Amino acid sequence: MRLNPQPSFWRGAIELSQTLHPLALLAIAAAAVLSLTQEACRDTPHDAAATPCTNLTAPRTIRSSGRTAFEVRVKMDVDVDGAPNAYGPKGKKTLDILEHAYSPKVQGKPRELVGYMTEDDHGTPTIQGKDDPYPGYYVSQTDFADIHNPRMEDPRRYVDAATINYVVLGRAAISGGVQLGDFVTVYSCRTGKSAYAIVGDSGNESGAEGSLALVRSLGYAHIVNGIDESVDNPEIVIRYFPHSNPKKEFFKTQAALDQAAKKLGLNTE
Repeated sequence: MRLNPQPSFWRGAIELSQTLHPLALLAIAAAAVLSLTQEACRDTPHDAAATPCTNLTAPRTIRSSGRTAFEVRVKMDVDVDGAPNAYGPKGKKTLDILEHAYSPKVQGKPRELVGYMTEDDHGTPTIQGKDDPYPGYYVSQTDFADIHNPRMEDPRRYVDAATINYVVLGRAAISGGVQLGDFVTVYSCRTGKSAYAIVGDSGNESGAEGSLALVRSLGYAHIVNGIDESVDNPEIVIRYFPHSNPKKEFFKTQAALDQAAKKLGLNTE
């Protein structure tokens, strides 16, 4: 914080101090303190926690980075699907509980198991082998996958929620022409931080869900798993770029994803 040693308002108060009534002096002093505070605030970064979200109240189509984009504002649940340590048998330290491996409750629709892979009996979890990242854990998958990896039970085939920024494909995004694998930019109105991401999963019609890596990159450092934390206020703005990844390029690192997004000319402003 930077304070000017003698702002003009304060100098005026000093000059008048010899002639004014004590009550008037008190009023001037209070106003001077307010003036100092306002000057300090102009030189201090704005409190991001107090920053209101954009007035975006409904999904909209805009032009951004020379492209047609589709924008929504949402809350954000934390998705850990695709992380090799997302789910596992009792006793394993996992990023989430098995209850969260199912799709959200929707009236009139049965909940579906979407968080991890099962064997042909549709009940027995597929277990990672000794050469996989987390032997003994369940194979957690995402709907967007590496089409060049034919081994369906390979955890590396899926988007790792712990290291890659992704959002979940919702109903509104689908209506805007968005597909799995498309690029997005995401902004938090609370923290003022933004990030590149892709559409990496489905299973939540609201679209109000993002990977653990994404939430943390937006500045929510207190969120370390998918068990009991989320962004509960509609303060996340997602900007989708439909048909921006026609070759369905799969990214194994966030750095590679960021580089590809920048190459397309996308910006996070």
